[in-house]
Amino acid sequence: MASLASSAAGDGFQATLQQAIALHQQGRLGEAAELYRTLLAMRPDDPNALHLLGLVRFATGAADEALTLIDGALRGCSSAQMLLNRGLVLNALNRPLDAVASFDQAILRDRNFLEAYSNRAILLAALGRRDDALESYRQALRIAPDEPVLLFNYGNLLKDAGRGDEALAAYDAALKARPDAAEIHLERADVLREMKRYDEALASYDRALSLRGGDVEALCNRGLALDALGRHGEAVESYDRALALRPDEAIVLRNRGCALINLKRLDEALAAFDAILTRHPQDAEAHYNRGNVLLQQERFADALASYDAALAVRPDLAEAHNNHGLALKELDRFDDSAASHRRAYAHDPGHVEARWNEALMQLLTDDYEHGWAGYEWRWHKEPLIRAWRDFPQPLWRGEPISGRTILIHSEQGLGDTIQFSRYVPLVAATGARVIFEVQPPLLRLMQGLGGAEVIARSDALPDFDWQCPLLSLPLAFGTRIETIPADIPYLHAAADLARGWTQRLGAKRRPRIGLAWAGSTDHRNDHNRSIALAKFLPLLDVDADVVSLQKIVRPGEDALLALRGILNVGDALGDFADTAALVAQLDLVISVDTSVAHLAGALGVPVWLLVTHIPDWRWLIGRDDSPWYPSARIFRQDAARDWDAVVARVKRALADVVSRS
Repeated sequence: MASLASSAAGDGFQATLQQAIALHQQGRLGEAAELYRTLLAMRPDDPNALHLLGLVRFATGAADEALTLIDGALRGCSSAQMLLNRGLVLNALNRPLDAVASFDQAILRDRNFLEAYSNRAILLAALGRRDDALESYRQALRIAPDEPVLLFNYGNLLKDAGRGDEALAAYDAALKARPDAAEIHLERADVLREMKRYDEALASYDRALSLRGGDVEALCNRGLALDALGRHGEAVESYDRALALRPDEAIVLRNRGCALINLKRLDEALAAFDAILTRHPQDAEAHYNRGNVLLQQERFADALASYDAALAVRPDLAEAHNNHGLALKELDRFDDSAASHRRAYAHDPGHVEARWNEALMQLLTDDYEHGWAGYEWRWHKEPLIRAWRDFPQPLWRGEPISGRTILIHSEQGLGDTIQFSRYVPLVAATGARVIFEVQPPLLRLMQGLGGAEVIARSDALPDFDWQCPLLSLPLAFGTRIETIPADIPYLHAAADLARGWTQRLGAKRRPRIGLAWAGSTDHRNDHNRSIALAKFLPLLDVDADVVSLQKIVRPGEDALLALRGILNVGDALGDFADTAALVAQLDLVISVDTSVAHLAGALGVPVWLLVTHIPDWRWLIGRDDSPWYPSARIFRQDAARDWDAVVARVKRALADVVSRS
């Protein structure tokens, strides 16, 4: 409430008024009210007595009476101060629009009325009129540019508006006046975290906590910043500090469990979510995250039950529907899985992962008509959204382009480029000039691809009229299972490199078999697709020469290769042209789902592929051949997901092949 004021009057009246104001300022409101009433008995229309009695009645909870009194005062003296106080009373009476109007009238009488601007801004923000509130704060700051409370509130409103840089500027200005204000450091840290400036956010959280150590929210949000930096162990420590202050705080418990998932401490994470559910059995997020742990532990039926529990509490929880679909896929319930993904984006139309996962399901189950279209959702998800090439040239979708130049650009892994490079000659057959941009390790290999000028991704781009990401070509060509381009081989080993391998390998005395047991450790699904070399050893008890096709072997594998007499030539595999020349000398390649398998298939070399029970979409479901590679034979895990059983089947098949060679 605004400050008290008085004006000149007769000596007795004025003396009594000053006495009443003194009592008012001392908080002796009952005595002050009696004197104000005495004054009004003398002068019923006196604006000061009416106004000040109104302030007393407002302070003692009689807002309706206060409004009547202040309105009476305004009939005799329409001052800015009275209009401000009237606005405050109106707001207390839940008449916010009338309150704003009263503040506006106060400002009309005094364009430099700081309190009117600041109170107006607070109320407009509460009414959701953010732009008007921001303007009111700007006017207040015109009058008091260094006022930290104004700057802080202004920054908070900018933060809510998503205007992070401006919010930071406001907080920084406030901190010049109040450098030890923990609440300003905390809001500043939250803005920095939302802007993904995690290191700076962490410094601000630490500064705030040095000023006000027992802040649970700060410790929790500090943990989120550490998680975003990949410092999950430190995040757990920050969450533990918060839980020491408030052991039952569900959001902290959830975040701690998620950090434990990131640390692959899955048993601890499961225990954390179970602990939450003991205290909060209706916590949908805890059920959901518990399901995520079980999904990673490959306990798919249990994960499904947890997602069901989450959805029983929150039927609109799109993330739970999406991951429910992932669990169903692993249980071979493909139609149900797709339906769960659809429910996810029905609740959240912008749920990219759900749309993407439905597309992968469609491709896996040979619904190419819908799958290729859905596959375009990849450009809305991490990490591919960062790989999107924002070219001004139009995206090709099969339009006539004879006589024009088109850039086909690789986009994902090396195996993807090898698999889908088969489409490049088809684009050239339209009469277009084709520029094919590939990863540098594939440059020499792709030089022999017909109909294209091949450049490395690091090279300067020539002029072009159209462009298309490589894995969008099946959509442009309307590919179906029966129309997959499978004119094998479409890649070829360079003759000079092949001669070099012929010399190195020497005279052929028995079958030559190439072995690739692991892909890149950076691949998100490497734990499922790669197999420890030791598991392959039963395959080697055959009358054949075995060559390692691994450019890089993992620690300890060199000795095992030497012990079993496997030729290790990784030092000679400079790029895929070298690998192709070696593969061309082999009778058979046995590989996990990695780029070597694609290379062998593209060269037309027999390749036996070992895949998980639910493989990558391109290997389809329930078949031991591949429409993409006629020379491929697929060995699949069964529902037990046991590699030993797969290797045993491969061993029997290999013994049969070698015996007939």
